[in-house]
Amino acid sequence: MVADSLGKGLVIVFIGFNPSPASALAGHPYAHRSNRFYRILYESGLTPILHVPEEHREMLTLYGYGFTNIVARTTRRADELSADEFATGRRTVLAKLKRFRPHIACFVGKGVYRPYSGRSAFPYGFQTQVAQTDSCEFVGPATSGLVRMPLAEQVVIYRVLAQAAASVRDNTER
Repeated sequence: MVADSLGKGLVIVFIGFNPSPASALAGHPYAHRSNRFYRILYESGLTPILHVPEEHREMLTLYGYGFTNIVARTTRRADELSADEFATGRRTVLAKLKRFRPHIACFVGKGVYRPYSGRSAFPYGFQTQVAQTDSCEFVGPATSGLVRMPLAEQVVIYRVLAQAAASVRDNTER
């Protein structure tokens, strides 16, 4: 199982599909050796060093980054999740966003954002149509090693998120 890592006043909460078997076994999000999540955070400027999955809880205090999933059940692939699980997950994520009020909700993959938003088409990046929460909504590419998008393209998209996170930090430190 991968427990949520959440708290009040987060800069970003990263919302994934669900834990992979590797993540569930390790107890850390994005733990499969082929997942590029932590590399993307580093290369985009979201973190100043390359972290490993075991350090995800430290990211809460270091950067104000939290972690959750739209579905808690572990599966090998996200396409094994049912529409009912996604519907329940949408309600659960909305409740978490309303409770913890992160500045930015980052959906790690369009497949995560689609059932959350109810929309079928939307771009990567910040969204203009958002749910009724105080959080800005950002959609980034999924970071699984199964994703065919080149790493460099993923990094460019996440750099926009890094710039926004820096702006949030600047405004809250004043």
